[in-house]
Amino acid sequence: MIFLQPFYQFVVTHYSNSINHFPLVKLVFFSVDKTLFYFLIFAVIRLIWLLAVKERRKIWSELAVWLFVFYIMLLLALTVFRGTYFPWQLRFYFDRPLTQINFNFLSETLKLTRGASLLDFIYNLFGNIFWFVPFGFLFPQVFRWFNRAWRTILAGGLFSLLIESLQLVLYTGVSDLDDVFFNLIGTLIGYVLFALTVKKRSNLS
Repeated sequence: MIFLQPFYQFVVTHYSNSINHFPLVKLVFFSVDKTLFYFLIFAVIRLIWLLAVKERRKIWSELAVWLFVFYIMLLLALTVFRGTYFPWQLRFYFDRPLTQINFNFLSETLKLTRGASLLDFIYNLFGNIFWFVPFGFLFPQVFRWFNRAWRTILAGGLFSLLIESLQLVLYTGVSDLDDVFFNLIGTLIGYVLFALTVKKRSNLS
């Protein structure tokens, strides 16, 4: 880690034995650290671009772009690029059979309700919904020509399918139909929030 190593080491020293599911805490630290690194690269490129162009977005619209990019980077770091920091470290497993994809709708999610860990069920269900709420909220603001509900939901579904596909070929997660379904619910909730706040305010002004 580049930015969070001292803080992470402090947490490891004092709390690693007392925190359940500490690998999840470790994943969050590494994901945030990677996101900060690549977001700084984006910030430099974006600022140079803003200086070069004459027509610029309004302040809130530009802020939505920055938030969306940070969110996408963090989500990919958490779900897809878990074990690597730089692109040249990636290893692809194109020989993985499609049978390793769970096409049995809700079967794995229901199994978690009978498991020993309630946290696994909560994270799988509500985590997959929560992580796509920002997509539904920010996407129609960044891509204003896609600010219809069905377009945003379609984009959320395609992005979810991309994540599941990358998890398969990079061997960094379990590709599951349930995840796509819950991601779509999260996207829909995010779009509803967008329609009730940003879109409604724009129509009134």
